[in-house]
Amino acid sequence: MVRFMQKQQNNAEQSSLKDKKVAASLIQNMQDTKDLFGYGVNKDFSMRSITLKSNGKKASLFYFSSIVDGARINLHIIKPLLTTEGDRIKNIVSIENIEETSDFEKVVQNINSGKVILFVEGDEQAYAMDVADFAHRPVSKAENEVTIKGPQEAFTESLNSNISLIRKQLHNHSLINEGIQVGERSVNEVNVIYIKDLVNDDLLNNVRNRIKQIKTDNVRNLEILEQFIEERPYSLIPTILYTEKPDKATSYLEDGYVVILMDSSSACLIVPVTFWSFFHAPEDRYLRFFYGNFTRAIRIFCFYLTLMISATYVAISNFHSEMIPPDLLLAITASRERVPFPLIIEVLMMEIAFELIREAGLRIPNALGPTIGIVGALILGQAAVEANIISPIIVIVAALSGLSSFAVADLNMNFTIRLMRFIFILAAGTYGMLSLTGAFLLFLMYAASVKSFGVSFFSPMSPHFMSSEDTVFRKTVKKEIFRPTFLHLKDIQKKPK
Repeated sequence: MVRFMQKQQNNAEQSSLKDKKVAASLIQNMQDTKDLFGYGVNKDFSMRSITLKSNGKKASLFYFSSIVDGARINLHIIKPLLTTEGDRIKNIVSIENIEETSDFEKVVQNINSGKVILFVEGDEQAYAMDVADFAHRPVSKAENEVTIKGPQEAFTESLNSNISLIRKQLHNHSLINEGIQVGERSVNEVNVIYIKDLVNDDLLNNVRNRIKQIKTDNVRNLEILEQFIEERPYSLIPTILYTEKPDKATSYLEDGYVVILMDSSSACLIVPVTFWSFFHAPEDRYLRFFYGNFTRAIRIFCFYLTLMISATYVAISNFHSEMIPPDLLLAITASRERVPFPLIIEVLMMEIAFELIREAGLRIPNALGPTIGIVGALILGQAAVEANIISPIIVIVAALSGLSSFAVADLNMNFTIRLMRFIFILAAGTYGMLSLTGAFLLFLMYAASVKSFGVSFFSPMSPHFMSSEDTVFRKTVKKEIFRPTFLHLKDIQKKPK
């Protein structure tokens, strides 16, 4: 009951702020702002009172000193207001972006976004001037999507830097950066980027609606936003592409996709997505035709290997031993002679051990990284074999399975593969190849039913659509004529025939 009453009170306070307007009285505006932001208690909330040179009126500036550029405030706002004549504030200060607002809710949002708010005596408008200077790291190399050939830059946690990185590669006047605000208590801006004379309007409206329908207190970054706008929250299959490479985002924009950015996220989201997108890397297009397709073939093979090798070994060894050459069968039998566990337990133990080492390796401090490698190698290798816990061949199978998974660079698809691998192992341990084939077919049927923002997961192969044919393998760059038609773009042809 108490919680309900507190919630009602909070809702009433937020509702009163939405209806509140900037008053003509400077003292009232100052008092309201001080009360809202806890002036005096809130150490980085600052106020500066001045008298305007232009008309002799009193005025006050409010801002968070921790997220603004103090030098710009002094040079481009305070100094002109104290020394320069002019009929309007916009003609006096030398800041690029000045927004006038009469809503107190906008005043609060602007201060939280790193803007300076100026109240003037007798003026029922407040002036918001952009001097934001949020701390962020400089542009650096991508850590999770490493490339050898091509641009090395990666997104940072600064939205302006990220948009700059995209515009640096895509010089197109039709490139639109649209802001949509989300969050009830902490209002953050989601930036939707697209090429306006290319993108499908239905797709764009779908993206806008999903973002606008989010009802929550706070969406801090893209990683949280992704979970609000995805198709099936409980699905193992991802429906949104996540990348930290600006050149990859730009290539998708050129094909009519929609890119989503937010402050505080060193990556972007790309929608819609197909199965093939998770195996494409920017480097595929930077390499020559045969080289790029060769790396893709390796990646697809690794996908199959990491998904099926352990399950196939369990199925064949337990239920279809006649498929194994006699010499190899004798070697496997001899190596397992002193192992007390069933084969499926052996495989599961090694797969779980590999996952433990992988997870520990991610969380461990860099200085201790080599240590976990040595310990892992001992656990996975000689020590486990000598203790007769596992047979030597299981080490090879688990190592192939684990190492192959690293070839799939996309984090979401990587998790899908790792989880599905356990399901396939359990299926293989039930009725061998029969149950393994059944499990694989069910997985395939489920994947075929998945849609990402209205686009079938296996497009353009199934259902078939005309495209640049950049699916499993790509054609030479000169022969790529069409954009993906499953997006229903305004312009499907890249260049005249």
